[in-house]
Amino acid sequence: MLVLVLGAVLVSGRAEDDGDDDEECPPRTVVSWAPEPRLTSAFARYGDDDARTDDWTGGDGTHSVRLPDGRLLWLFSDTFLGRVHRPPNPAGEAYAWRDGSAPLVRNSAVVMRDGRPESTLPAPLFPDPAPGSWRWPVAARVEPRSPGASEQVLRVLLWVRRHGAPPWIYGEPLATEVATLTLPALRLESVTTVLDQRRVGDLSRRVLFGTTLVEEDGWTYVFGGDDGRPASRAASHAHVARVPEGGLADPAAWEYWDGSGWRSRARPAPVLGDGRRTGVGSAFTVTRDDGTYVLFTMAAGAEGLATVTAYWACSPAGPWHGPAGAFTPALPAAGTAAYNPQAHPELSRGGRLVLSLDVNWLETSAAAAMLSRNVSLYRPRFVTVRLGPPR
Repeated sequence: MLVLVLGAVLVSGRAEDDGDDDEECPPRTVVSWAPEPRLTSAFARYGDDDARTDDWTGGDGTHSVRLPDGRLLWLFSDTFLGRVHRPPNPAGEAYAWRDGSAPLVRNSAVVMRDGRPESTLPAPLFPDPAPGSWRWPVAARVEPRSPGASEQVLRVLLWVRRHGAPPWIYGEPLATEVATLTLPALRLESVTTVLDQRRVGDLSRRVLFGTTLVEEDGWTYVFGGDDGRPASRAASHAHVARVPEGGLADPAAWEYWDGSGWRSRARPAPVLGDGRRTGVGSAFTVTRDDGTYVLFTMAAGAEGLATVTAYWACSPAGPWHGPAGAFTPALPAAGTAAYNPQAHPELSRGGRLVLSLDVNWLETSAAAAMLSRNVSLYRPRFVTVRLGPPR
């Protein structure tokens, strides 16, 4: 996601509450937040290390998944590889830098052990499906190879896009896929299309699933969104599907919320946003806290360049309430913006939830040059948030 994709405010949903009891679902909001420099610095050190020249030096689309052997796998979308040069850069500035020939791949995966990134899998991990199109990895989980099976595999949700004319500068949405990787070797075994959107003529109504997922009571709830209309200020809609444990790679196992219930082969109905002034960005995250679903996305308008807002619901299908909290972490430099907040529950402890934010150069025409001029910009930043009842 080298091109910036910003979030929008989400204030209401239209879905019924799907049977949840509000007494078991207390309102939640962000009551405090703080930078998480340990994780931010860990990726900075790894990106600057030139022990290898075929590994990660910067990326966005940050997602993580805990593997059964304790390792943490980090998945990234657009990724710079190659060598990082020590400062000063060619402009005489005190920044580490990369030259214009540094490889840029559409996806990568970094293995972390004991809190330290240690290696990059051969990149790209997920090859392009066809010329002019690519795969961006999003959420992932370890699950049985099939329902009830003892063997576990890693499933990775993928967004398929292809080059598009303006206003689709970050690609036309095509399909949601699920990749299956063996464990513990992390060998790519297969890729299955679970929702093909190419027959949907209106590009703004094409839905890609997998920006985040939540596991509950034997189901995996998979959230996604459309792209809205990039040329206008219309917000994107949020959608949700569910899959029984072990069924992510089986298209027939997917059920979509259609506005009144869960149905297979249904046209997904929005659960959040009205398509005009309310909604989400295409990249947002959902987690559970004390029985409540909590969603994080970027704020609307100019605030959405830096400010994260939180919303809550008793059911994945809503209704959603909010905004219930907002915070604005520091950005690394003027001219940058934050996007794609993602929760990392496997790193959260002590009542604090770890979130990552991607950072990019705001002016897209100058982004590639600026991100090479100062390699520290295009790397995730981490914060911790504490959730609680609204004050």
